[in-house]
Amino acid sequence: MEYRIEKDSLGDRKVPAHAYYGVQTVRAMENFQVTGIHISHYPLHIEALACIKQAAALANLELGILDPVIAEAVMAACREVREGKFNDQFVVDVIQGGAGTSVNMNANEVIANRALELMGHDKGQYAFCHPNNHVNLSQSTNDVYPTSLRITAIWKIREVMRSMEDLVEALAAKGAEFADVLKMGRTQLQDAVPMTLGQEFAAWAVTVGEDMERIQECRKLLMEINMGATAIGTGINTVPAYAAFVCEKLAHITGLPLTKSPNLVEATSDTGAFVQLSGVFKRVAVKLSKICNDLRLLSSGPFCGLGEINLPPRQPGSSIMPGKVNPVIPEMVNQVCFQAIGNDLTVTMAAEAGQLELNVFEPIIAFNLFQTMDMLVRAMRILKDRCIVGITANRERCAQLVRASAGIVTILVPYLGYDEAAAIAKEAASTGKAVYDLVLEKGLMTQEELEDALDPMKMTHPRMVRSGRF
Repeated sequence: MEYRIEKDSLGDRKVPAHAYYGVQTVRAMENFQVTGIHISHYPLHIEALACIKQAAALANLELGILDPVIAEAVMAACREVREGKFNDQFVVDVIQGGAGTSVNMNANEVIANRALELMGHDKGQYAFCHPNNHVNLSQSTNDVYPTSLRITAIWKIREVMRSMEDLVEALAAKGAEFADVLKMGRTQLQDAVPMTLGQEFAAWAVTVGEDMERIQECRKLLMEINMGATAIGTGINTVPAYAAFVCEKLAHITGLPLTKSPNLVEATSDTGAFVQLSGVFKRVAVKLSKICNDLRLLSSGPFCGLGEINLPPRQPGSSIMPGKVNPVIPEMVNQVCFQAIGNDLTVTMAAEAGQLELNVFEPIIAFNLFQTMDMLVRAMRILKDRCIVGITANRERCAQLVRASAGIVTILVPYLGYDEAAAIAKEAASTGKAVYDLVLEKGLMTQEELEDALDPMKMTHPRMVRSGRF
């Protein structure tokens, strides 16, 4: 392999001649061989970095502090990076020390070397376009990196919202499809009172949908950025108008309503918006996992369990038991949710561990947050496409369980009183007789009254009771 020699404050290093990254990226590659996952795994993050560098170059150009020839070359290189042409050159591990400096320098070096080519120079000829002096002009890792994370998270939220919308629609559609399927509701895994299978699915649609509002609230918080803060929020090494100007340019380039934080010192050290967003995704994960638990219970059996619904069979379920089919899709989603919940704890601990004017642990915050978002997007799509839309109801099984359950005695409490209804339930459980038959045998209600009270469609919503003999 052919090399070029680059120099930084620690000395010389060989850099592959073909590489657009430079000496500081090489050092990061040597120091941080941790996960084997490069930042190129998150192309939206690379796009966000390029947008920031483009906005900074434009602001510096219009403020008269960056040479027009260099500025145009840098902005042209940024546009190419945004298109994904150099994603393979972003080779820093997702977890690194330095509060994101390696990521920022990886971007600075790639953009500088591509700008050099556009200007007719060779890679590494930094006298004509320097990663720090020109590409990083008026910036610090400490405003570039957190701003890039916020923009990336905002873009990723779009994907999350689309997946949630599709899942909500699928659950609501099943709610409508099963609106006439009467079944037993359960509390503490014991028979409770009748409901419809449609009500169960409709409730799941609501519980997923309401978190979309929480995510939108977090999205608004992410729009406040600290560009112009440079090192600790004081704006050192910038001109007075730069902070507001670069935020304006970045908003235009990204198409997002980004605003400059009113206190750049606070914004540079604070990771609260990431904590809140991660917390909402934990909430989503908890709810999704609970829904998948319910799906596995309701489909259990199919002969010796609840067996009220059928999940679409996706693969043989056992290497030893012929014919067994497992609920593999809900099981997979459960595990994704466990990972998301664990990731939230990592984000929490990393945010808490920040000290003084900077949180150096933003790389692990970014890695866990982005992983959670990507996994939830894929898991919700798979859950919807390969499970929810194919679910069918065992209508007769649901009706049979309602008829056999002493739980329907609750419906008779307004007619018989709690004590009498409890006695009926106890006798039904001990003798195996149906509640319906016991009430008639004892002359507690007429057949007409009983059939009206136990009308399936009247048992699943509030209604006025005209009787009451207790």
